[in-house]
Amino acid sequence: MKELILKYGCNPNQKPAKIYMENDSELPIKVLCGNPGYINLLDALNGWQLVSELKKVSNMPAATSFKHVSPAGAAIGLELDEVLKKIYWVDDLTLSPLASAYARARGADRMSSFGDFIALSDICDKETALLIKREVSDGVIAPGFCDEALEILKAKKNGKYNIIQIDENYSPDDIEKKQVFGITFEQGHNNLDINKSLLENIVTKNKNLPEDKKLDLLISLIILKYTQSNSVCYVKDGQAIGIGAGQQSRIHCTRLAGNKADNWFLRQAKCVLDLPFKDGIKRADRDNAIDVYIGDNSVEELLLDGMWEHLFTQRPSEFTREAKKEWLKNLSGVCLGSDAFFPFSDNIERAKRSGVEYIAQPGGSLRDDAVIECCDKYNMTMAFTGIRLFHH
Repeated sequence: MKELILKYGCNPNQKPAKIYMENDSELPIKVLCGNPGYINLLDALNGWQLVSELKKVSNMPAATSFKHVSPAGAAIGLELDEVLKKIYWVDDLTLSPLASAYARARGADRMSSFGDFIALSDICDKETALLIKREVSDGVIAPGFCDEALEILKAKKNGKYNIIQIDENYSPDDIEKKQVFGITFEQGHNNLDINKSLLENIVTKNKNLPEDKKLDLLISLIILKYTQSNSVCYVKDGQAIGIGAGQQSRIHCTRLAGNKADNWFLRQAKCVLDLPFKDGIKRADRDNAIDVYIGDNSVEELLLDGMWEHLFTQRPSEFTREAKKEWLKNLSGVCLGSDAFFPFSDNIERAKRSGVEYIAQPGGSLRDDAVIECCDKYNMTMAFTGIRLFHH
């Protein structure tokens, strides 16, 4: 297949639309089911690059959950503990390493992942397909699908679920092009290799950087490489727990990602785990209710418009602001990556509130000294990578 005709571009009024290879060669993808759209394919191809790099740096299966050309979550296939299985709604499933990676990628920010496009680093197995089957998703890209997985996924969305197979040996040309307003832009493909050498320039007094934290920092940088800038990413135990994408201000990136990381941890509090949901509640409704419950609103917000009778068998206990603050004090060992330098130390102050202890950022700000001083105040470890990771 040398070209793929699409229904429309980013919006229904943008016609005609298609993808093709400029050198008239075959496309490196095959559509096994469905009719993927323009944005689906942007998510798929960016997601595939991300998981390929995660697998390379970790030597483990990887998955990402993409929405609107930025990852909502990404992870490697580490085993989940019982609490994570419960908050990700997978405690009733048998999980392979690849399925664990997607459970982590999908579960970190379930609100944002609703209707995602999935990228998998490895051949999709039955366990991963069964997990995908029950989530609201637009499609999946992977280097292959086992027979059972393909059968399961082809039945999704009444046979219209987008299933894309990519040639894992494909590599793009060194020069890439795109057009904006009829003008062609050309640049070298971003083939920067993200590896441990980027973490050698530790500029803080605390030089301690354990191997597992190095991996988490590298995961954050790879995620940022495929996240619309400005962007900041919080990572813990092999998975993103908060991604702030596409903000004009660095502190807004840090706040947005930090708030998502906080929500991820708040969902693990006992009062949230014990919410008395009725049987048969839809997964999206549970996610929405939990988001309100752990937010700045009171339980009364959950009881509006008949939500009480719809969701719960009894009134939930109050999760007070003071209780949330106390619980968040337990969040620690978090790694943070930034796609460009921190211009002010307010970013460090905000990161500290979400348990950040390790940071990787390019450095190069006029106020680097103030940022380093703030890290030293909290005994953080920070490496200057010397590289920027803008993505647009």
